[in-house]
Amino acid sequence: MVIGSILKVKGDTVITVRPEDSILDVARTLTTHRIGAALVRDAAGRLRGIISERDIVRGMAGHGPGTTGLPASQFMTRELVTVRRETLVTEALALMTQRRVRHLPVLDGAGALHGLVSIGDLVKARIEAAEQEAEALKDYVVSAG
Repeated sequence: MVIGSILKVKGDTVITVRPEDSILDVARTLTTHRIGAALVRDAAGRLRGIISERDIVRGMAGHGPGTTGLPASQFMTRELVTVRRETLVTEALALMTQRRVRHLPVLDGAGALHGLVSIGDLVKARIEAAEQEAEALKDYVVSAG
């Protein structure tokens, strides 16, 4: 199974924030959409990073009171770990484990954004695939018996 198959079901809508958005605005965006991270895009639409709940918590721990008024650019992760539509789900899971990330932007060869997958998306896909395989094996055994 590849990342593209997850995006076909999940869709390619990606919630983004701007580098100048306050941490409070970012937290509200994450809460409203019930997501753990948002991509950061500048006014021209260029991808600048990702900001997650984890980034916000670390920022608050480091900066203390007043953190909520600081810009997302101050806490976002700038070095993105990305995948392509044709990346295998197992490869993406390994990448997440190695790089200790929970979200992967999906880009094409030219760097255009096609979606965002989370570790939850990938685990769900793996469970569904395992269930389908188990059902197929069960059907095979019953029909052969």
